Amino acid sequence: MVTRDTPWPDGTPCWVDLGTSDIPQSSSFYASVFGWSIQEGPPEAGGYSMARLEDRNVAGIGPVMGPPGTPSTWSTYFAAADADAAAARITSAGGQLIAGPMDVMDVGRLVVAADVTGAVFGLWQARSHTGVQVANVPGAFTWSEHMSRDFEGAKAFYAAVFGYEYGDMSSPGFSYATLLINGQQVVGGIGALPENTGPENTGPENTGPENTGPENAGPDDVGGAQPAHWSVYFGTADTDKSVDLATSHGGRVVRPAADSPYGRMAVVADQHGAVFSLISTPAED
Repeated sequence: MVTRDTPWPDGTPCWVDLGTSDIPQSSSFYASVFGWSIQEGPPEAGGYSMARLEDRNVAGIGPVMGPPGTPSTWSTYFAAADADAAAARITSAGGQLIAGPMDVMDVGRLVVAADVTGAVFGLWQARSHTGVQVANVPGAFTWSEHMSRDFEGAKAFYAAVFGYEYGDMSSPGFSYATLLINGQQVVGGIGALPENTGPENTGPENTGPENTGPENAGPDDVGGAQPAHWSVYFGTADTDKSVDLATSHGGRVVRPAADSPYGRMAVVADQHGAVFSLISTPAED
């Protein structure tokens, strides 16, 4: 378990949130699956709500941002002590700014961007909201990973933006690396989507004690048509039970639960189609 009430180190996935067309319905779904309590924000927050686990913030649930028809999706935000400087590095590295840099009330400064592969991600400069306050336990965020068909281009982009080094975990026919801060702290994963069809499992190891990444990764690539993306993982004490809870509340299975060296994993979608992954995470004694 990791708990934190101060800003996360630069380049660390520090926050995840869901953009949904029906905040009350999505809140009910995730409360049922993960046991979250949902705290609605002030009127000026536009419906944005905080998901909490044992009185600590674990995720956000807010309205879909974008034109009509924009799908519901989970997003990953990376800590940036200076969001404006990080935004400049994004554009210099070939990415595009979608929103910001902009202040979000008094809670922080936000950037939403697309990288060179088209994957969308965010930057968060913490003020009163520092990001996730607990991670790597059942019901909490545990890992984010980037998957695309331009592995080397993506690595170069994120090295330029966040200064990452990489821990290579590739094997014949598959490319994957962990994201390293200061050459040793593992904060996420980056890999290559398969060129053809079919789901592909991955499994990087995470040994970083002070980060939001657990001990796994694994994208879903349905029919070989999956676009570049950042995927979000949540811990669970019982992967199969969480899958059953998700499907009984209107979700669907994207990839069935299966054992891996890093825990039992599954990929599911909520009732609005937002995809997220599950990984077995031991409960704290």
